[in-house]
Amino acid sequence: MKKISILLFVLFFSITAFINAQTKNPKITFSEETFDFGTINEEKGPVTKEFSFTNTGGAPIIVQGVKASCGCTTPDWTKDPVLPSKKGVVKATYNPQNRPGPFNKSITVTSNAENNTVILTIKGTVTPKPRTLEDDYPTQMSGLRLKSNHIALIKVFTTEVKTDSLQVINTSNEDLKLSFEKVPNHITIKAVPEVIKPNGKGKIVATYDGSKQTDWGFIMDRINLIINGKSDPNNVISVSASIEEDFTKLTPEQRANAPKANFDTKEFNFNTIKEGELANFDFKLTNNGKSDLLIRKVKASCGCTAVTPSETTIKPGQSTTIKTIFNSAGKPGKQNKNITVITNDPDNTTITLRVTGDVEKVETPQQNNEVPKQN
Repeated sequence: MKKISILLFVLFFSITAFINAQTKNPKITFSEETFDFGTINEEKGPVTKEFSFTNTGGAPIIVQGVKASCGCTTPDWTKDPVLPSKKGVVKATYNPQNRPGPFNKSITVTSNAENNTVILTIKGTVTPKPRTLEDDYPTQMSGLRLKSNHIALIKVFTTEVKTDSLQVINTSNEDLKLSFEKVPNHITIKAVPEVIKPNGKGKIVATYDGSKQTDWGFIMDRINLIINGKSDPNNVISVSASIEEDFTKLTPEQRANAPKANFDTKEFNFNTIKEGELANFDFKLTNNGKSDLLIRKVKASCGCTAVTPSETTIKPGQSTTIKTIFNSAGKPGKQNKNITVITNDPDNTTITLRVTGDVEKVETPQQNNEVPKQN
């Protein structure tokens, strides 16, 4: 009996020690880990769920971070340590604006607990708010509302005439007669109908003639909208297009005999220079094709990069250079500038060159609060 008593005592002591060792660690226990908001209305704005948790361990819990699966959910949580048997909260706020339909979002909670990662879930369905006239026609110009102030024709070939339009509505109490100023030669634009009655709808129609455009690449034209003979600098319609050469109809033989643009490198890293210094580089371009390579356009992403092609027509087997000068004045920090080169190579029409590096800021005596020495 004595041996049995000793054995039971040892067993009891071991179990107790094991339990105590386990409960010394913090443990986070949520009352629920998933919440369904059900159906919510977009127009009523954000909704919040407060998830409650208890420290069921034997040491304080510190919530180290709470991260939502998308920016539409904003988390908050108890920042102070949560003692054993005490409670804390994790809040999840969901913003339904412009997010109609069902949603299912996760919130990842990390802490010093033995179960150091817990994933909470919120879900529901958003009923969209009723659309208003302002939603459908967000742009306003005097008494006219428009779907947009921009007609984007995307791609226009130099052999192509392309038309697009945008819808408008008259929200004033008078007839509105629409006309246009500063219309470039390659664009024809009109209102249909020319006079729009109160509460009446119409459209602005723009026709783009690629054969009349002398420029290449992305082009943005701004046209003044005149309403009842009155000009307003805020009433501007933008018409954009990317002007490209049409190579879709080339035969295999024509493509085989086409020019081929090849740069020996497409990136220049000037490493580190001081603010105000210049960085120079020559990009070498070779025509590896069988006909003349034409440089249609060279454009830098900012005026601080001067780009000059030494030649615009390169014979087969010949090379040219595109001289690049980066002026770092007023440009401290990391730099990443692009140079777009447009050619008549059907397989490489648009080429992007990069100029990168670091510019060290140079402080003036005034910035250092120093008084210049007098000679």
